[in-house]
Amino acid sequence: MLAALRQRLSQFGPGILVTAAFIGPGTIATASSAGASYGFALLWALMFSVGATIVLQEMAARLGLVTQSGLAEAMRTTFTSRWLGGLAVVLVVAAVGLGNAAYEAGNIAGAALALSSLGGLSIGAWAIGIGIGAAALLASGHYRLLERVLIALVLTMSAVFLLTAVVIAPPIGDILKGAFIPSLPEGSMLMVLALIGTTVVPYNLFLHANAVREKWPENTDITQSLREARWDTGLSIGLGGLITLAIVSTAATAFFQGDAEFTGKTLGSQLEPLLGPWARYVFAAGLFAGGLTSAITAPLAAGYAVCGALGVGTDLRHPVFRGVWLTVLVIGTVFAAIGTKPLTAILFAQVANGFLLPFVAVFLLIVMNRRDLLGEHINGALANALGVIVVLVAFLLGLVKIASVVGWL
Repeated sequence: MLAALRQRLSQFGPGILVTAAFIGPGTIATASSAGASYGFALLWALMFSVGATIVLQEMAARLGLVTQSGLAEAMRTTFTSRWLGGLAVVLVVAAVGLGNAAYEAGNIAGAALALSSLGGLSIGAWAIGIGIGAAALLASGHYRLLERVLIALVLTMSAVFLLTAVVIAPPIGDILKGAFIPSLPEGSMLMVLALIGTTVVPYNLFLHANAVREKWPENTDITQSLREARWDTGLSIGLGGLITLAIVSTAATAFFQGDAEFTGKTLGSQLEPLLGPWARYVFAAGLFAGGLTSAITAPLAAGYAVCGALGVGTDLRHPVFRGVWLTVLVIGTVFAAIGTKPLTAILFAQVANGFLLPFVAVFLLIVMNRRDLLGEHINGALANALGVIVVLVAFLLGLVKIASVVGWL
């Protein structure tokens, strides 16, 4: 029994990294805001997001395992015409390069918010310090050990959220109603897009396709590696969805159904049923860890994706690669430091991801139907159908938001 359990746990890897990537300041702030503002009414958007993430990340992992190349490289070889190739490059640069710059502002602002909530310097001062620290770690290359420690802290805080949700025992009926009966309370469209954007993160598709090659190298039996990767993806992302559900539930109980005011400084109070006066310190430590971890990995993901799309070196010392991650980091630090409200910056990044998602998903679907690239491992009818549903829903939500902004709805 123990041997079988150890063997099953040893199969986990890239999927857990994807989960740790989206359980950061964005998810914590967005899910907390959704629960505080709308209770359990938007859980259906979370359910859709988790399903969409599993579908798309499975495709990205399959692509990496079968072709032993990243998504950006596959896109570059797929669209050989000048027009389509240029569009693919522009998409990657926009979705991952510029998108990660917006995301980075939220990452750094979230980490700075955590530190400022404990007293001392302002959010702007902390943001500059965090940006400089992240740049130094990336430039030195000695960030991976720290990254593992920070991920452990993030997962620890996630466990705290799950335990708190068990303690407060939110009404099961309200959870089921919100999860399976879609509704759009007035003014909630941006929050729906943010929930989708914080879970289905475009840059994770690029990261996943590269990460699986390290876990299951080319000499691994492809049938076995695909089976293990699917288990890894499904269970890891399912765990991430459960954690997000717990965050929504604790916030809904503390703020929507309670009397507490929802602000950046009161975010940690949702953990008080479990931790009492220690809640704000544990919450701050986890939020800081999630912010700094993402502040390191997001620029790296942008470097891999953009350089892969441009066909230049993805070595950490390559000048173009360094230029990409440094640009993302500087933009994020500046926007976090000039006074952009942390929660606003984080929610904006999630909404931007929600708008960019359908475009990245369309290109992924095209790549996954290349028989010359994937052979027998191309998408089947079910995978294509699920992928099309994800794209259509994401496009529809984006169109509804645009229509409401211009006054058509």
